[in-house]
Amino acid sequence: MINVVLVDDHELVRTGFRMILQQQSDISVIGEASSAEEGLQLIRTLSPQIALVDVHMPGMSGIELTERVGRSKQISTHIVIVTVVDDARFPKRLLDAGALGYLTKGCSADELVSAVRQVSQGRRYLAPAVAQQLALATLDGSSSPFDALSSRELEVAMMLVRGKPLTVIGEQLSLSPKTVSTYKQRLMEKLQVDHVLGLAHLMTVHGLIDSPNHTVGN
Repeated sequence: MINVVLVDDHELVRTGFRMILQQQSDISVIGEASSAEEGLQLIRTLSPQIALVDVHMPGMSGIELTERVGRSKQISTHIVIVTVVDDARFPKRLLDAGALGYLTKGCSADELVSAVRQVSQGRRYLAPAVAQQLALATLDGSSSPFDALSSRELEVAMMLVRGKPLTVIGEQLSLSPKTVSTYKQRLMEKLQVDHVLGLAHLMTVHGLIDSPNHTVGN
């Protein structure tokens, strides 16, 4: 039996995944968490073979959860990232952190089940579009300046280019606006950009977003 825990702050998403997976005779959903902190505790307590993890959640992000699980020698759980299509631009960071699977929330039920089964055997599973992006990046041979960002800085950068104010980012990540401002300043310095428009352009060039249309002026 493949034991799975679901880590996503949207109850509807967890319900959908649970309904799909519980129909399989060889898969059992043994726990659910609405935050990465709760998810990490569940993983440590239940030791599931698979954890389906969202990227953007209040408080700790799915990126940080993946990195913590990847660093722990006591945890054998395999992480499968399941995120929205717009987020499927930085899989390398998550795969480097230890994730074995990467899916978008637009995947079919069959693909979800197939990914869980494949990753449970210790094999990597990537959504076709993500695999193509990684292959092109490998062929190109270029490194990304975004590799220098911490997981939290990368997450703040993604939210900034979507036009979210510091107060909203702080609320969603359970951080004070001042702390978010510090992350913003730090990531801007690392990337050598002066404003969000420049950040959006750099992210577009390196394939993290499709276009800078949703940015704000500062």
